[in-house]
Amino acid sequence: MRNLPLSGATIVVTGSHITTSILTQIQSFGGEALSFPLIETSEIIEPDDSVQLEMAKSFDWLIFTSQNAVNAFVNKINQHHLKALDFKGKIAAVGEKTAKLLEHHGFSVTFMPSIFSADVFVKEFPQMIEGNPQCLFIRGTKAKNTIKSGLPFFVKEWNVYETKENLSSTEPLIELVQQKENMILIFASPSAVEVYAEHIAPVVGWDKVQIAAIGHITEAAIQKYGVKVTYKPKTYTMQSVIDEIIKREDPTL
Repeated sequence: MRNLPLSGATIVVTGSHITTSILTQIQSFGGEALSFPLIETSEIIEPDDSVQLEMAKSFDWLIFTSQNAVNAFVNKINQHHLKALDFKGKIAAVGEKTAKLLEHHGFSVTFMPSIFSADVFVKEFPQMIEGNPQCLFIRGTKAKNTIKSGLPFFVKEWNVYETKENLSSTEPLIELVQQKENMILIFASPSAVEVYAEHIAPVVGWDKVQIAAIGHITEAAIQKYGVKVTYKPKTYTMQSVIDEIIKREDPTL
């Protein structure tokens, strides 16, 4: 009986949102699956949230680029006893998971870009828009200004969550990198890359690990440090990066 494709490999996911099914899938193909979130997110709660929610009802489009933004927005809706039907604007989402989460909470997603990144979104979204809509970009504090600067019509931004370093993961991850011989690190955001570069790489470097990146923005953040990205799927999802790793390790699958 031949070895499973991920036998002997340790695969570490560094993002804040990891489903059990992803870790289970890695294990089912023989890999050791570990989660060391290098970032953490928390909702920003402000005294004027109720006012912001009332304003949100008047926008033609609500734009979401992350599950974190959806979760924070839905929490605010629930806190203020509102529901999805109170918001008459159309919904644009970047990413399958973001869209599914919105639909789970009762929103209907009208537009998703062909590639799940903001720079593709700003190219494709205007092509299907008529008139001069008012858009609300519901975002985190570390989101880039790509949406606001890249769209040719009015965009208001609302920061509903913040991203922070999760330094509790750094020492355990340093020890793991020192111990393991065959390790793959999966990065899903530039923020996680920065934490690794600042707090982990100075101790253990980048050479002992193979790198997987979700999205060309994350890939660029890694390459900024002169590091090669071994795995980068065409579809920007965690499932796709796992599939890419498995396929590369066993091309017969």
